[in-house]
Amino acid sequence: MADSVTVTVEGPVGRITLDEPDRLNAVDAPMLDAVTEAVVALGADPAVRVIAVAGAGRGFCAGANLAVGSGGAPPQVGTDTLDAAGLLVRSLVDCPTPTVALVHGVAAGVGVSIALACDYVLASEAASFVLAFARIGLMPDGGATALVAASVGRARAMRLALTGEKLDGATAAAWGLVAEAVPAEDFDARAAALLDQLGGSAPEAARETASAINAATLDLGGALDREERGQARLLQSPDFVEGVLAFLEKRPARFGATRPGSLA
Repeated sequence: MADSVTVTVEGPVGRITLDEPDRLNAVDAPMLDAVTEAVVALGADPAVRVIAVAGAGRGFCAGANLAVGSGGAPPQVGTDTLDAAGLLVRSLVDCPTPTVALVHGVAAGVGVSIALACDYVLASEAASFVLAFARIGLMPDGGATALVAASVGRARAMRLALTGEKLDGATAAAWGLVAEAVPAEDFDARAAALLDQLGGSAPEAARETASAINAATLDLGGALDREERGQARLLQSPDFVEGVLAFLEKRPARFGATRPGSLA
């Protein structure tokens, strides 16, 4: 298991913690692969009745890790990260054990996908959810085009994806993006009670219930295929480089400035 992911088992509860708090648990391919490995292993353990996915420190997951390359080279997020995110989301949706995302802080980009791929999302009212892809010249990935639309409908999914609007936990629950939101001071107690409740549920019934609801509401395979094709193209675009550099430099992005015929 990667150092950036911690896995513990206490009684019927398996807990996977994204453990890079200094970067708000922003993920890369090895970290995503480690989480997938943990999901598969815990899902195969008959003693584990519920799996919690959480983030260390102040955030749940701030999306893909965006870092400037050596010598100040433009930042790169390769298709290996995209592919690893798809595998993780598939493993969560297909997991035979109920999964719970415990979102106490920011969930951004693919962090939203990881949370929504779980069967139940418990959020702090102080948490935030943002599909920040448009801000860096990308499209939602990690199954977000299906997961968000299945939760809040087409109109609100378009609104979140195209504008990068940030929702707090209370609004996310009111919209139906997450199952439940509680005040920050009550979050740990509610998480413990929820995990205790789900850990005592009938495992076969829980498995069949989640599988049936996912089959009725998600075209995850089609969404991931479309996202992976589109995102692979966008990752090679000048707008992506400009978007990430603007983000790192804390300035507005100038998209399309170098395109032929641009008005800029």
